[in-house]
Formats: sequence, structure tokens, C-alpha cells
Amino acid sequence: MSERAAPFYCPYCGDEDLRPSEAAEGGHGAWECGACNRAFQLKFLGLLARGLQRNNAGGDEI
Repeated sequence: MSERAAPFYCPYCGDEDLRPSEAAEGGHGAWECGACNRAFQLKFLGLLARGLQRNNAGGDEI
């Protein structure tokens, strides 16, 4: 099994002073921000059924 991904910055204030937290149920994916004093949890929900759809409309044609 591979390591879990860690966030690079706080989604609320953008600071990088993050540390793992045990506050969440199960203790997985929870992080604390030392700058804004918030706690948040990361969770993978699953893959989208529609997959990747490219939008080629728009932009200028030459």
C-alpha cells in the first residue's frame, strides 16, 4: 500500500503550517493548521462515472 497524500497548504488560509490531527473519526486524513487554528479532513470520495470530458469549444481558431 502506498503512502497517503498530504496537503501542501491550508484550504482556508493558504498557509503551509500543517500537522496531522487525531481529531477526526478514525484518525485518518485529518489535519490542523497552526496559522488559522482550523482543523479539516481530506477524504477520497471515488471516481466520476462520466470520466474525463474535454471541452474543445471556445478559443480562437486561426
